[in-house]
Parts: sequence; structure tokens; C-alpha cells
Amino acid sequence: MTTMTDTLKQLVETAENGERGYAEGAEKLHKDGHADLAGIFERFSNQRATLAKELRTLDPNIGAAETDSKGSLPGALHRGWLALKDAFDGASPEGVLDAAEQGEDHAVGVFRDALDGDLAEPARSVVARHLTAIQQAHDEIKRLRNQN
Repeated sequence: MTTMTDTLKQLVETAENGERGYAEGAEKLHKDGHADLAGIFERFSNQRATLAKELRTLDPNIGAAETDSKGSLPGALHRGWLALKDAFDGASPEGVLDAAEQGEDHAVGVFRDALDGDLAEPARSVVARHLTAIQQAHDEIKRLRNQN
């Protein structure tokens, strides 16, 4: 049985993976001369850091170093996919946006699954608010991807 602590740890890990993925995407976009998109990725990286920090405050059993510097396996795979995309697309904005959208699809699913579980208040309200923010980020990334 999954405990609320386990669920919150997974959400923190997802948010931290997003933070790192967006930071890496921003770096690639900056190097490729796409400062406008890089700024958006930096904003979402900062957003994910804030979400992770807030989630950590909900349960004292979630330590400050609960995830390693490389994040979870799904996160590592997603970041690896970004590197693979980079090899094929030369860090094109389209490839980075496509990878980010896939990461957002994963994050939306993890947060939705958490809300389907037995989260008690105030965690339920926080996770619902975070899901809304992640869904908005997903929609913005998708819109940007479709424009490119």
C-alpha cells in the first residue's frame, strides 16, 4: 500500500526532475541562440523548484536530500531522451519543446494519480493547485511546440 509519504516523495521527485529537465533545456536553447524560449524554460525550472520545496513542507519524513542529484529513473530516462533528441535535432527548439511536452505529460499523470489516491488535507489542496500549474505549463509548451 502506498502511503501519503510515498506519494509525496514521488511528487517531489517528479517536480525535481522537471526542474533539472527544464534547466538543461534552457541551457541548450541559450547555446542555440533561442533566449526567448530559454527564459520560459528557466521560469518553469524555477516553478518546479518551488513546487518541490512546498511539497517537502507537507511531510517531515521527506528529507532535504531524499532524491539523488540525478533524480528518478523515469526522470533520468526523460533527460536521456533530451540528449538523444539533441543528437538527432542539433538541440533544435522543436526537439527540446517536444521532449518537454513529453515530460509534462508524465508530470500531469503523476500528479493526477496522486489526487486519485488517499491524500489528506492540506496535501490534497496543494497537489491540486500544483496540478493546475503543471497543466498550464504543459499547455504553454504544447502551444509553443505547435508554433515552431
